[in-house]
Amino acid sequence: MSDLVAGIDLGTSNSVVTVMLEGEPIVIPDRDEHRIHPSVVHFESDGDTQVGASASDYRITDPSHTVYSAKRLIGRPFSDPDVKVMMGSYPYPIVEGPEGQPRIKIYNQLHPPEGIAGRILHYLKGVTRDYLGEAVERAVITVPANFDEGQRRATKRAGEMAGLDVLRLVNEPTAAALAYGHAEGRRERIAIYDFGGGTFDISILELRDNVYQVVSTAGNSYLGGDDIDYRLVSMMLNAFERQHGYDLSSEETVQQRLKSIAQDLKHQLTDREQVSTQISEYVPGGLTELDLEFSITRDEFERRCKDIVDQTLQTCEGAIDAAGMQPAEIDQLVMVGGSTRIPLVQKRVSSYFNRKPVLDINPDEVVSIGAAIFGDSLSAGAAPEVDGGQAPVAEGQPADATSDAPVLIDVTPHALGVATIGGVMDVIIEQNGSLPLERSRSFSTSRDNQTRVVLPIFAGNSRRIEDNKQLGALTLEGIPAKPREEIDIEVTFSVDTDGMLSVSAVETQTGQRQSAKLSIMGLDEMPEEVDNRDLAESAD
Repeated sequence: MSDLVAGIDLGTSNSVVTVMLEGEPIVIPDRDEHRIHPSVVHFESDGDTQVGASASDYRITDPSHTVYSAKRLIGRPFSDPDVKVMMGSYPYPIVEGPEGQPRIKIYNQLHPPEGIAGRILHYLKGVTRDYLGEAVERAVITVPANFDEGQRRATKRAGEMAGLDVLRLVNEPTAAALAYGHAEGRRERIAIYDFGGGTFDISILELRDNVYQVVSTAGNSYLGGDDIDYRLVSMMLNAFERQHGYDLSSEETVQQRLKSIAQDLKHQLTDREQVSTQISEYVPGGLTELDLEFSITRDEFERRCKDIVDQTLQTCEGAIDAAGMQPAEIDQLVMVGGSTRIPLVQKRVSSYFNRKPVLDINPDEVVSIGAAIFGDSLSAGAAPEVDGGQAPVAEGQPADATSDAPVLIDVTPHALGVATIGGVMDVIIEQNGSLPLERSRSFSTSRDNQTRVVLPIFAGNSRRIEDNKQLGALTLEGIPAKPREEIDIEVTFSVDTDGMLSVSAVETQTGQRQSAKLSIMGLDEMPEEVDNRDLAESAD
């Protein structure tokens, strides 16, 4: 087996794979020299599949059997409101699976989103083998910084399905920072603004030579360049209806053709003040062809999409506040992701931070390059491993690196806690806590003679549980029947360097213990209904 480690940016719209050869990052192309690989899988009726560039054209010719943007579904429960939005926005059927998770239905087969991601990763593994002439079995895979427990586990599972040994999951902005600062000996505060096809992240980092410490992070895993594309699609559909009186919004093939045109117009508007195109579509159910001359100026485009960019700036403000900084205290602004090529994005973000972005990096490739740099350090044995990740320095007090190996100190994107009486989440691990970390809190029974305690586990940044996402639950049975508050239950949360959570609870009198590493969805332990009488209350 090769000693090389693939650095994989598994993106919503496109994916990139990089390896380090003789100390230099090599972005791997396919046979047609494409270095950017569409995150698209097309299923044929005989069971064969096409992946990557060869699958992309099927989005127009066979949209109901061509899956894209599956990253927006990965690791989410079917009940997630964003899943409901996707069901009305994509041409392929999204249905509820047997365990309450989303499944993509193609030719009567149900495919989990991580299965789609696994096919993409397997394709990238094959592209790498074809280019190098040897198989690369180990990988560092990047994820959005805002990904929660379920999304991270699902991504790691996708890598395993592709036959990869996933050494680490690294947050996309952190990987970008590593590529930016590698071997430069920088000492500065940087903001990584990562605006891709389907997700947005902002991370504030302090760089000290080889130490990359994330101070704060925030993001939106359902906001990206796809949303800008759909604004243009909506404008074209409205123009068809105004001019010809036909509503084409329910025609999936039309939608996909218009989305392809929208992406092309968006790219043209990067360099031009106005663009035009001739569009021809058939009347639904007939042979009458409708022609539309569609034209849009950059000013009009920016007015229509300004609110999307402003949502990213609101998220930036939250990350800056959490870091205890002002925008003026940021030394460098690094913009990552294809959507950052849009002039409106560059203009608005530069204005917010009051500085020009770093322009000498490739926003499409930098995340994959950073992952490869880190993977190479793991392969060389320069970054020692503890509990599946890099050995930590003292929590909150990172020392300078003692070798050339990069030291990545990431943070928890969300607070983690337990639901208690009154609909409140009792926080055990704080948002933006440096990883890896472990926290414990004491709880007690909430009523006399309570012999069963359920500990629902939530992630989110609100004290109200209804505003947060449930990851799972632990249940302690057979607790001694005693007066309220006389039972002591110690709950421990541990988050590893991949950002994945392990939970344990022990009733201290009997020593009864329950623990779990949450499953892909984190729901294996969760009862269908939780009786409020079985909840605990804080003993702190």
